Amino acid sequence: MADRRDKKEKEYGSVYAVSGPVVTAQQMSGSAMYELVRVGHFELVGEIIRLEGDMATIQVYEETSGVTVGDPVLRTGKPLSVELGPGIMGNIFDGIQRPLKDINELTKSIYIPKGVNIPSLDQQVQYLFQPEKSTKVGSHLTGGDIFGHVRENTLVIHFIMVPPKVKGTVKFIAQPGNYTIQEKLLELEFDNQVTHLTMMQVWPVRTMRPYNEKLAANHPLLTGLRVLDALFPCVQGGTTAIPGAFGCGKTVISQSLSKYSNSDIVIYVGCGERGNEMSEVLRDFPELTMEVNGKTESIMKRTSLVANTSNMPVAAREASIYTGITLSEYFRDMGYNVAMMADSTSRWAEALREISGRLAEMPADSGYPAYLGARLASFYERAGRVKCLGNPEREGSVTIVGALVFFSFWSILVREILQEEEDLSEIVQLVGKGSLAEGDKITLEVAKILKDDYLQQNGYTPYDRFCPFYKAVGMMRNIIGFYDMARHAVETTANSDNKITWNVIRDQLSGVMYKLSSMKFKDPVLDGEKKIKADYEELYEEMVQAFRGLED
Repeated sequence: MADRRDKKEKEYGSVYAVSGPVVTAQQMSGSAMYELVRVGHFELVGEIIRLEGDMATIQVYEETSGVTVGDPVLRTGKPLSVELGPGIMGNIFDGIQRPLKDINELTKSIYIPKGVNIPSLDQQVQYLFQPEKSTKVGSHLTGGDIFGHVRENTLVIHFIMVPPKVKGTVKFIAQPGNYTIQEKLLELEFDNQVTHLTMMQVWPVRTMRPYNEKLAANHPLLTGLRVLDALFPCVQGGTTAIPGAFGCGKTVISQSLSKYSNSDIVIYVGCGERGNEMSEVLRDFPELTMEVNGKTESIMKRTSLVANTSNMPVAAREASIYTGITLSEYFRDMGYNVAMMADSTSRWAEALREISGRLAEMPADSGYPAYLGARLASFYERAGRVKCLGNPEREGSVTIVGALVFFSFWSILVREILQEEEDLSEIVQLVGKGSLAEGDKITLEVAKILKDDYLQQNGYTPYDRFCPFYKAVGMMRNIIGFYDMARHAVETTANSDNKITWNVIRDQLSGVMYKLSSMKFKDPVLDGEKKIKADYEELYEEMVQAFRGLED
């Protein structure tokens, strides 16, 4: 526990009232909104969320049992901030960026002790620093400029940047070599004031990191899941929601994004999740691998976890969301494409509802606070594709996976076929399939192919655990092509002597239909993109010739 004897009296208030995670303190005049405070003799982490006269309302991010009236409240004069630097990847933090593995090794306990205060990033590990060739003594640097890099692991090169609000002339730059995150690497002078820079920078979580320009998101976020890439595509720098109850497969989608998506960095935030779900992520993610330049690497090397499970203090759920987005923005500023999984934002909203209730605020719809929409917007607006600050010029993006607004013509047609099949299935149950019109029979059969052979994807097989976009597009083109040709053949010959029915198509083109169902068995690794595209094109030509032969 810190020695308080050398602290000034004005830096302290005292506890006036305690209500769960909400503590009211007095003698707090001069404090700022969202200022970080330490509550009680255990110095629990808290944040000021309301100021009235010399009274301050504090939301505490740790268990408040044992805090009594009159206990000291230490004002730090700083906002809640996170440490940004090498050591984030492969690590697991709680909602206020305390390293859970280090706490476990320090305390030899499965519980987080009250008031534990250790650095977020390991300050003993040395990284090989390589300065940029363009950065020399006398160079002028501004916020966002890259002045060196370290290799954090085999997947991630960590670029060392000048903090956004710092600028000046280089007076000193470290030579290539091994340094810890606290050792001085750069000296900048501006207006006779010298600033020392290390590998690490500290940033307030509620403040958006600045950028030069917001760009239109125009690169697809590819997941390797046909149902998402083809029917519900998303862009890098977009925002998406994965709705679903427990056991519906949200974590499966998250794992697929972490393993196969074209993101460079993945930040996974477990906000109010069950402890066993986060432990499953911890257990499974290190075993998941990806191929990089012919080498097999663990995806944990490009992943960072922020775990704030449902048995942790409710107030810290909001902090975990902001911690995750701040980490994401930091890697975005390096020029990386970052995917942030917020699982789940609904439990964050529940935490806001509880805090709002304890503050006796007027509830809105379903008891949620009236400012819920503004809070959600302030979080989601931090997603996007941007032109980063500083030199060299680079672009980065943050995608928040947590209404998908982009459709293609084929995907709309697929959705129409599936919807039509849903409507027809009720008629079939009443009168049987034989009484349907020929066009409706085609719709039913093509919908069956779509559901069984296109949308269903076996994650345990080498050929189908990951579906490249070219394979998903090729399969959809052929299935929709078959549907269009079959409908055209039936409709154009309806009044002729050579009438074509669904039974005729099924009997004459059984081989083509079998090939349509077998398209998913093409292995992207063994067969390669060129061969798969050629095979799909060959199948399309075969269909064209087969239908032409039928109509002749």
